[in-house]
Amino acid sequence: MQFDYDILFIGAGPAGYVGAIRASQLGLKTAVVERDKLGGVCLNIGCIPSKALIEQANRYAALEELGKYGITYNAAGFDYGKVQASSRSAADKLSKGVDFLLKKNKVDVISGSARLVDKNTVSIAEGEGKGEKRLSAFAIVIATGSRPREIPGFAFDEDRVLSSTGILMMKELPKKLIILGAGAIGMEFAYIMNRFGVDVQVVEMLDRILPMEDPDVSGAVKAVFEKRGVRFYTGMKAAGLVKTDVGTLQLSIVPAQGESNQAASQATVLEGDKILVSTGRSPNTEKLNAASLGIHMDRGYITVHDYYETDAQGIFAVGDVVAGEPQLAHVASAQAELVAERVAYLLGKGKNPHRSRIERRFVPQAVYCEPEVASFGAKEEELKKKSSAFKSATFPFRAIGKAVATGHPEGFVKVLTDPDTGEILGASIVGPGATDLIHELLLASQNELTVEEIADMIHAHPTLSEGIKEGALSALDRAIHL
Repeated sequence: MQFDYDILFIGAGPAGYVGAIRASQLGLKTAVVERDKLGGVCLNIGCIPSKALIEQANRYAALEELGKYGITYNAAGFDYGKVQASSRSAADKLSKGVDFLLKKNKVDVISGSARLVDKNTVSIAEGEGKGEKRLSAFAIVIATGSRPREIPGFAFDEDRVLSSTGILMMKELPKKLIILGAGAIGMEFAYIMNRFGVDVQVVEMLDRILPMEDPDVSGAVKAVFEKRGVRFYTGMKAAGLVKTDVGTLQLSIVPAQGESNQAASQATVLEGDKILVSTGRSPNTEKLNAASLGIHMDRGYITVHDYYETDAQGIFAVGDVVAGEPQLAHVASAQAELVAERVAYLLGKGKNPHRSRIERRFVPQAVYCEPEVASFGAKEEELKKKSSAFKSATFPFRAIGKAVATGHPEGFVKVLTDPDTGEILGASIVGPGATDLIHELLLASQNELTVEEIADMIHAHPTLSEGIKEGALSALDRAIHL
């Protein structure tokens, strides 16, 4: 059959645009359909603008440090609206960069909303009054991403009840902010707002913040945040929200465990000007018409098989829409590249990918608050539950010369190894540069290097990466500076 394209991506986020570029590199005639701005959530209303805010929060907080040296400053003219505008500028520049890259790689960009017609055809609504057009492709890749998840009783009005999108668009700081959810998004905004002087309270349903991380990591970050004045309510859930006539909010929280009657009697009321709901994300799949093509759906998520192919042959799904996969931009990009290579192979234009799925244990997790958090692989609790043999070794940042010299001694490097072989089973880092440092350990683990080989590698002094070496030495009971 003759098709308009070899491969067509629905969505131009970190999955769609990266996959499209890789497909074009492999000689495939490629198109990407996008209803909004190129770059998707991550670039426009997620990873990039939030990191821009974090950088400005770091700089603002650094002003306070100057007081130690007798330097004073006047913050009377501070305008958060300008901080917010700078974050939008960064996102806009990168979105234009994606447009340039797609054109450079001869990828056709089609504006509109796509809907599946059959396994080789999509219908694209180009906008109100413009009608629809149909395009065909040998392979179709669903990369439509996700959106902030609403919970009952907390509908987003983006004025007082905010999603992660709403708080990024906020041009004035509240006096008091309540955050529901102490995962990566909640903690990053808790850091930003606290550094800019906002009174921050964080509610987490589970028994600790950053519940996807090692408990030692959670405890270390919590201690630093509490020292800065952030208040945490763990093991608590939201029971009700009241918007008062004077513009404030009253949030009732109750113990997450226990009988409802008992919980109601133990309710605590928190007050704030705004509330950020960061309790997860929902897949953008409801308008795709996927189920009618026999694609299996799980609560809106798409079930996939090898090479991320759905139950409808020739239709693939990648990124946040995939059931059971981490909702991370770098995962989405890696999946999309794999699909592009698979389709090229099927069309006789490349080699079959050396793997059929991304290995979860080699996916890095990162939280960009201060101190930063990064990890990969097994966690200590997980290994204990499996009764797996392992050795846990921790080296503190306060024993790293550069961390002390630069005034950032909080945190540690934690390495989990096989006691017999020295294999690296997992690692966690809390501290300055953690989200960059984690990749040395990840690269070693993925390439089956042992902890001894890392320990034997010379690291420049003074650097934060010496913490990796000392962490490896600790696993061998050979730590020098501890």
